[in-house]
Amino acid sequence: MGIGKKFQNETKYFRGKIPTGFYGREEEPGPFKTYPDANKVLLPLPKIEGGMPLWDAMNLRRSERGYGGDPVTMGELQQLLWAAQGITAENQGYKLRTAPSAGALYPIETYLGIKNVLEIPPGIYHYDVKGACLDEIRVGDLSREISEGALGQSMVESANVVFLFTAIFMRSGIKYGERAYRYVYLDCGHIVQNLLLAVTALGLSACPIAALYDLEINKILDVDGEMESILYMVSVGRGK
Repeated sequence: MGIGKKFQNETKYFRGKIPTGFYGREEEPGPFKTYPDANKVLLPLPKIEGGMPLWDAMNLRRSERGYGGDPVTMGELQQLLWAAQGITAENQGYKLRTAPSAGALYPIETYLGIKNVLEIPPGIYHYDVKGACLDEIRVGDLSREISEGALGQSMVESANVVFLFTAIFMRSGIKYGERAYRYVYLDCGHIVQNLLLAVTALGLSACPIAALYDLEINKILDVDGEMESILYMVSVGRGK
């Protein structure tokens, strides 16, 4: 049996036999990853009213691989971050976001490989969801390295910004055990679809990317690949 079928079988639920989480609650990662010593890039407030109608955005959305030379603005970047992971409400201590998450545990972290965004130097950044700002992780244009980690796809190097989504698996595993791995991938898919629709609504272009060398991208992001690992990427830029 291949690993895919084995994974599917071993994470099934059966009536009267639903497994619990992995460890005690003392092992639970915090709900927000922080870089307290990082330089912070403050972002403008997002616009949460108006814009392109949802049905139009869904109809127009396409994967686009050609990007022009004009930069993305900081305001546009914040709109995309808010669409992907923005906090929209609070309920019983949970800070609810634009995309759904199993158990409101939100295991997905958002990183950015910035190449050409107004007012933000090129580099690798982490999105601080709670603080609505960027943590500076690495300075410098890493677009070629990210492209090489994405099987050499040229659209990654030409993009204004690349969104890189990782998972902190134990955030969900604490509650759902092995089943959490299913939920983590679903959560990431919800986020990326929000992002793609927001890209369309802003008149930008994007392409989701799952073909990547995990170890190479994890190294760029400085994550261990075990407790936290890359799942998905999205190249974003202005269309030609």
